[in-house]
Order: sequence, then C-alpha cells, then structure tokens
Amino acid sequence: MFRPTGFADLAGRRVGIFGYGLEGRTAERLLVSITNDVVIVDDATTLGDHVIPTHHGGLDALLNCDVVLKSPGIPRRRPDVVNLDNHGVYVTSALNLWLQEVDRSRVVAITGTKGKSTVTALITFFLHCLGEPAHRLGNIGQPPYDPALDLSSGWLVLETSSFQCVDIEYSPGVVVLTSLGSDHLDWHGDLDQYQRDKLSLTNKIGDHVTVLPNVATFRGRASEIGGDLHFVDPDASDLAESLHLLGHHSHSNVAVALEAVATLTQRPVDDVRAVVRANAASFEPLTGRLTLVAREVHDGHEIRYVDDGLATSVLPVVAALEVFAHEPVALIAGGFDRGVDYAPLAQALATRRSQTTLLVIGPAGERIGALTRDLAPGVTVVAVADMREATAKARQSLNGGGVVLLSPGAPSFDQYENWEARSTDFHRQVRALTS
Repeated sequence: MFRPTGFADLAGRRVGIFGYGLEGRTAERLLVSITNDVVIVDDATTLGDHVIPTHHGGLDALLNCDVVLKSPGIPRRRPDVVNLDNHGVYVTSALNLWLQEVDRSRVVAITGTKGKSTVTALITFFLHCLGEPAHRLGNIGQPPYDPALDLSSGWLVLETSSFQCVDIEYSPGVVVLTSLGSDHLDWHGDLDQYQRDKLSLTNKIGDHVTVLPNVATFRGRASEIGGDLHFVDPDASDLAESLHLLGHHSHSNVAVALEAVATLTQRPVDDVRAVVRANAASFEPLTGRLTLVAREVHDGHEIRYVDDGLATSVLPVVAALEVFAHEPVALIAGGFDRGVDYAPLAQALATRRSQTTLLVIGPAGERIGALTRDLAPGVTVVAVADMREATAKARQSLNGGGVVLLSPGAPSFDQYENWEARSTDFHRQVRALTS
C-alpha cells in the first residue's frame, strides 16, 4: 500500500477526495499544483458534474485511487471507508498529511467536548498579547493546508474535532484537552469509542506536552493519555471576567490557555497572565458562546437574549444553565439527533430552583423534551416548529423577566446549514421581537 508522508508524495498520483465540504474544496485547490489526476466523490448528488455521487459510481472511482483524502464528516469506520482499506487504498486526511510536513513544534492542537473553540481563541489572543505571531486554524478558522495561507512563520493554533483526531498519525508539539463528555455518537459508534477517539490525539507519534484540567475525569484516565502531562487547576484570578467570559468553566479554559502559551513560549505563567490582563479589554468572545444579543424591558421586567449556539452537545448546555442558576430561564434546545444521552441535561434541568421553560425543536428536541418531562416534571416543556415560534414563546414565558437562552445541545443540520446559520436566525428573530 502506498503511504504518502506529505502532500509532495502525491505528485503524479491518482488522489481521491471523499467529501466535498470546506475541507474537500480546500484540498482540491491545493492538489491542483501537485497532480492532475483528482477524483472527487460526495454523498450528495447535486454538486456538479465534476463530483461523482458516492452510490452512483463514486465508490468504484475511489477504489482506483492511490490515496483517498477523507473529509472529517465521513465516519472513519463507515463500511465503504473500511472497504477502501480492505482493497489496499490508503485512506487518510489532508490534515494528517499537513502535520507530517509542518514543523510540529510550532503547532498547538486543542480538542475537547466543550471549550475547544474558546480555548483556541484564547491561546491565539494570549500569543498576540505577548507580541508573538499566531494563526487561528482548524474548525474555528481555516484548514491549515489552504494554499492561500502563508504559515511560514508564527505559532499554529489548531482547533481539532474528534472526527479529525482519528485520522491524525503525528502529534503536534502541544496538545490541549478541555473536557470530556458525550458527543457525535452517530459518528463514533458509542460513548466509549468517542472518548477514546478524543484522547487518541495525545497518543500519536512524537514527543509532546499535553495540557489538561486537573479534574477527576482526566485524572482517572491518566493511563490512557499520552505526552508529558501538565494538569492545571482553574485560574484563581478574575482574568476570565476581565476577558468578558461567563461561567465557572471559563476559569478552567483560561488556565489551560495560559499553561499552553507558557509552554510554547517558555515564559512563566504569571508573566503571561500579567500581559494578558493588561490587554484583556480588547478580547472579543466568540459569537455563539454565551453572547448577549439584546436586552429589553418587557411588561416592566428585563429580559436578556443570550446566544450559546456553539453548544451542540450536552456539557456546554449544562454549563450555560449554571451561569444563570438564580434567574428564570427559557431554554431553546434541540436540532439534529445524533444519538447522545440527554439524561444529564434533563437532570440538570430538574435541579434548577428558578423558573424554567424548555422550548424544543427538531428530532433531538423531541428526545430532550420527553426525558425532561420524565425527570424534571417542574419544567414546562413546549414543542415549537421553528426559531420564530421558539423566541416568541420563550419571551412570553418570562413574564417576570429572565434569560432567553439559545443553547441547543444538538447540531443544526435538521433545519440549517451549520450552527452559524442557526445563531443568525436567532439574532434575526430577537431583533424582530425587540425592535
């Protein structure tokens, strides 16, 4: 089997691109300068004549390739992918080839069930505060192999999904774990496999440092985690608040970001913290991470509208509810159902002492609503058809004021192209209500 050690090895080879989303299109642009024999396959049937549908000749075309670059959204253990392996076709990812060519000591990769986007943004910002050039890449930015990028200098800060972890063979110089819960079970198969796939990023080839929170979840699995382990306690200062971050979990996110930057730059954590504090007011939290969209006085009471649209799994929703533990909340949740266990969310709702209304959307919403009715009978559950109805009924439920919180706990693919489109719709509906 031909196994390339970087993009340069693909010269003159027949290369398949399996999955024609953002990563696939970026890989295509890169391959133009390397080989003129590229086969593009996607599950969709409407992407143009140059894209072969998977089940209309696409799989046969991929069997005739030397290498197949699989997009992250296609499960690694899907039968058609396994069939390529069995027929001697090397299946990998563009990200894996990029990591084999780049100076990995310049790369810090961040993964986790929740917090990875925020920590990626924090590490990039902290490096900039120190005067260090840094590029924000991966899920939160751009694929690092985009030929339009100049990454010849600076630190490479890479948000890495559980999908991507599976295909990576070589470790970055620093790996950051933010949290470990339940997500993407439709892709990974079950909870244990998902968590092992997440942790696998720390067990790749090459010496590296692994930065992770000092919590029982990780301490109990330390034998499964590779690298030089740096366990980090939550930051005890008020730096998270200075950075406009909400919630107790933000102190952990800040702490692992500080440790990662100190490790990269070989500076004391206290020095990094002091420089960041001096620049904290210029940090802009990510859209969709507990972002205040609007506030209004309605019937004499204040209502705040908060966008936590990046919360597409259970853990961040629970964390968001903790931020507003002492306020009435109308939670908008649901979307595409990928099979995760929503019992922890229903249990978190059951323990709330403040008025809570749950507005549920889509297939995942149906399951969340059913579990909540069983485990949290004190919570009012309302099924809604779309975001317009959800925001209107959420506002109506808060007749004494409180928080309308979009924190879906599920992907958006039942009604939207991505989480950003869902958050944009939430903002649109809020503006319509409050203008």
